Amino acid sequence: MLGTILLLLALAKPACQSPAGAASRRAEALKRLLEVFGMEDPPPPPAHFKQPPQYMVDLFNTVANADGVTKNPDILEGNTVRSFLEKTHSEKMRFLFVLSSVAKYEKILMAELHLFRLWPRATDGPKKHHFCQVSVYQVLAKNEPDAPGGKKLLAARLVSLQGSGWEVFAITQAVRDWMEDESSNKGLLVTVQGLGGSPLDPPPLQFASSRDHHESKKPMLVLFTDDGRRGASLPMAGFPGGSHTLWHGSLGAAMSVPRLTGPRSTRSLDRLQPCQKHPLSVDFEEIGWSGWIISPRGYNAYHCKGSCPFPLGENMRPTNHATVQSIINALKLSEGVSSPCCVPDKLYSINLLYFDDDENVVLKQYDDMVAGSCGCH
Repeated sequence: MLGTILLLLALAKPACQSPAGAASRRAEALKRLLEVFGMEDPPPPPAHFKQPPQYMVDLFNTVANADGVTKNPDILEGNTVRSFLEKTHSEKMRFLFVLSSVAKYEKILMAELHLFRLWPRATDGPKKHHFCQVSVYQVLAKNEPDAPGGKKLLAARLVSLQGSGWEVFAITQAVRDWMEDESSNKGLLVTVQGLGGSPLDPPPLQFASSRDHHESKKPMLVLFTDDGRRGASLPMAGFPGGSHTLWHGSLGAAMSVPRLTGPRSTRSLDRLQPCQKHPLSVDFEEIGWSGWIISPRGYNAYHCKGSCPFPLGENMRPTNHATVQSIINALKLSEGVSSPCCVPDKLYSINLLYFDDDENVVLKQYDDMVAGSCGCH
């Protein structure tokens, strides 16, 4: 059994091929594989060990199983979720996020500011407040945000002064403005006031900053987008998308893989086996991608192999077209008409959690990556 895609390619290599030729074919195959994942070059691994934000890990586990296969296609509206940590170490309650890794063509669906609420300070005497008003502003004038027209309110609500934990504020419009004009990104300003808008000095509520607190509590911007990448649909696909050529076509074109040779009896036996699904393991560590892919470590893409003999039974899930083609082939009613092929008729998406070029953590969903079932088409 072929363990991985790279092993398949190695076995398919002509015996007379030089080492340089094999390296060139491998490089071309990996380049095509990157294109399937929407990348030109693999991101470099983080310079130092980094723990991905727990929010992103939890989101991945909610959307996908351990192999990355989508288990609920309705959770994400788009196909990309990015997390940006506040890296500028700016003053407290001022936050700036660098969004240069977001492509201009991506559709901004939703943006959230995640702030970690610290335990309230110990106060002398009875507590006067149980709630305070937290407001998030888009900064319009970098040096004078409190001047008239210097900021725009994005979100405001009452926050309890009891306990600690994450608070999430919608800031979608600000991010859309920044994507239209990168120079307009002057950051966010957060204020804490009393219930009637009165100033509180010192404020009883504080949020973790990028300067003074552990990375797991740093301010974070979470961005939900859609890059428009969708597969061509299959008639019986259970999830959105579905074209086996996205995976098999890309690698096949890259490698021009010849038919595997072997004993005649083995090849004949393969042809006699009915059309069915077989394992096809993709190991990211063997490919050399384990440094930047957080999860999964690999997945089973499966592939379809076997014969589609006449007459086609219902167990082979034939289309009407395949049934007619099978009849024409069997009765030799037309020259050059082959028997139907064993191909995927249901394809599932997978999800990758990875570090991008700027060491931001990204969750991305890719359509048409796993053969769910096979049929004669």
